[in-house]
Amino acid sequence: MNGSNLKSGIGGLIEPGEAFERLNVHATLSKSTRRFHTGMAIAFLVTSLVGFAPTYYLKGLTQAPVLSPLVHVHAAVFTGWLVLLLVQSALVAAHRVDLHKRLGMGGAALAALMVPLGVFTAVEAARVGRAAPGLEPVELMVFPIGSILMFGAFVAAAVWNRRRPELHRRLLLLATVSITTPAIARLPFVGLRPVPALLLSTLFVVAGALHDYRTRGRVHPLYVWGGLVILASGPARFALSQTNAWHSVAAFLVG
Repeated sequence: MNGSNLKSGIGGLIEPGEAFERLNVHATLSKSTRRFHTGMAIAFLVTSLVGFAPTYYLKGLTQAPVLSPLVHVHAAVFTGWLVLLLVQSALVAAHRVDLHKRLGMGGAALAALMVPLGVFTAVEAARVGRAAPGLEPVELMVFPIGSILMFGAFVAAAVWNRRRPELHRRLLLLATVSITTPAIARLPFVGLRPVPALLLSTLFVVAGALHDYRTRGRVHPLYVWGGLVILASGPARFALSQTNAWHSVAAFLVG
């Protein structure tokens, strides 16, 4: 590709950073960006470990209720996603994009498994009567189901844009933010309140936006729109949970 074609590519829909990545001029991300995404993957994993420590990871040290086989499978698969995200970020940081791409399809398959698994687990939680302050079990159920559906949508978009790194990695961050809210809700100072947990989870999006501003001089639109979607979904899910239509759907799912 000659210089004029490069300028044309940059001046079009492709961002400068993405155009260079496609040309392998800068085959790897900047050190700052590699460190940021690895750090975010660690932060997601630590948040999950801390949030679910009393009821799952350190359950043997507490008097938490016995968990069903479905919950064990759910926890293992969702933890696997967080570990895979860390491994994938570390591979990019180590310039092993070849291995990163090979694992990518496995990650897509894992995400496809997580969506129905998340829905089934939410339904089981409502069935056994798990509630939250101000919410009945069938009303609370709309929050984890909404989170896993958003996760699936963001991951699907990330897979579709896997050849556009500027979009791909941000969509995966937004996807993981979507499923981190339940862990945040279980932190002692949050107390299973879904809306405050949702607000706190968007701090991960704020971190991404701040990193963009520091390294690029502007915030990528995905962080703006993705963050707004995640935030707006909280009041929307709460409003939906109070409707007769949702109660009918929830009653059908719970059986």
